[in-house]
Amino acid sequence: MPFTTRQFVQAGIALSFASAAALLMPHGKNAVEGTAGLDDFCIVAPALPYDPNSGLDKFEPRPVPADARCPVCGMYPARFPRWAAQAIYHDGAVHFFDSPVNLHVFMADVTRYNSGYSRTDIAATFVTDVTSGHWTESGRAYYVHGSDVLGPMRDGNLPAFSDREAAERFAAERGGIVLSAEAITPEILRSLTHSVHHHH
Repeated sequence: MPFTTRQFVQAGIALSFASAAALLMPHGKNAVEGTAGLDDFCIVAPALPYDPNSGLDKFEPRPVPADARCPVCGMYPARFPRWAAQAIYHDGAVHFFDSPVNLHVFMADVTRYNSGYSRTDIAATFVTDVTSGHWTESGRAYYVHGSDVLGPMRDGNLPAFSDREAAERFAAERGGIVLSAEAITPEILRSLTHSVHHHH
């Protein structure tokens, strides 16, 4: 007997999300014909809950799981360890991002990418220091804008550094200017995401 759309979608989802998938699927007679929401559902990247057995504090940065997806673009941040970013919510759940750009895009409009949370629910955000590969608080990092180094989306990006000197050295070698987190404007984000994200 052929799979219904609902079974097919559930089969493709990691078991841990199967129950959540059931809650989000249309019920009743529209379960098969009602595919309107399915395309949206396929790119949903759920926030991953805090694991008390991880040995990490609730708001400490976590390693990126291989199957975690960026809620902005749907890519797998674990494949781009030097670009990865994360946002941890007050309840301990976390979203991972494939780049500092997508973290900042997300922060500018949290509810657009995750209706269950808002900006005020975010307790901590981290980006990867390109030089060391270590997590650094996104608000205290320095970013190079306009270098010749392309990010995971083959787009311009904002490589992050925990100290300004390293960022300045990188900019001297690869071009670009050094920005603080506060200096990353919506205009800069738009200029870096033109090939991926919809214009408002």
